[in-house]
Amino acid sequence: MNDYFLNLNSTNNTKLIKEMYQYAKANDVPIISDEGLIYLLQLIRLTNAKKILEVGTAIGYSAIQMASISKDIHIDTIESDIDSYNIAISNINKAKLNDNIHVVLKDGLEVTKMDLMGIASYEYDLIFIDAAKAQYKNFFNLFTPYLKKGGIVVCDNLLFHGLVGLSAEDKEKNITTKNLKGLVRKIEEFNDWLSKQKGYKTDFLKIGDGMSVSTKL
Repeated sequence: MNDYFLNLNSTNNTKLIKEMYQYAKANDVPIISDEGLIYLLQLIRLTNAKKILEVGTAIGYSAIQMASISKDIHIDTIESDIDSYNIAISNINKAKLNDNIHVVLKDGLEVTKMDLMGIASYEYDLIFIDAAKAQYKNFFNLFTPYLKKGGIVVCDNLLFHGLVGLSAEDKEKNITTKNLKGLVRKIEEFNDWLSKQKGYKTDFLKIGDGMSVSTKL
């Protein structure tokens, strides 16, 4: 993102956030892009989302940013890696957002409704999916039954470093391993599948590393 525009934006930029950002960059922790974060936070404000599910906590960067919008926001966030979980818990404690952010240590595909909110009537206003890319379709199908009508699902990294959507020739030049080819193919299949879901109105946006925004009809 253009540094001039980035500096004009009013995202949470506390000492803790700066430390988390630098830690992520130094340790190759995947966190949401600056552009993606700005868009996501504005979307939360515009829709007045209060109950949020995040799939993929990492170190808690985006969860803390989202929860910092309002003291009325509650976030359930899922992380499968114990080391990331412990770092996220520490960061959430430092941010004094323990009452707003509930971290579930579990494989996302094994999470049940009781792991999240623990009450049958709970519905999310917004779901943010930013975890294992090959599982996006499974995450979408698993968690959208907990999304209210009119609620929003945001999926990140759908261009995957610019490798998704390339011509066959460019893929041969830029995608050099079998595993990476398989992952790119799965993301492309998910994008195509998501675009055809009749229960949702989905837009794909060239923001950050590529995002989708799906409204439940």
